[in-house]
Amino acid sequence: MTDVFFHCSDKEHVLIDRSGAAINGLIEACEHAERLARSYIMMASAEDWRNWVVRVTDERGDELFALP
Repeated sequence: MTDVFFHCSDKEHVLIDRSGAAINGLIEACEHAERLARSYIMMASAEDWRNWVVRVTDERGDELFALP
């Protein structure tokens, strides 16, 4: 298992994931990022999440992938 972090951002905002999640591989990380993005989109909010990106990083801060 590896600690992976799911940071969300757009041109004006950055939400830093300080706790991360223990993930067993890239497929699981991608599935987790998709669930996170869907939860933000489904949340009743004035924020327009369409231009946000989920940036997935490892424990060193290296970006593994980004999910628009």
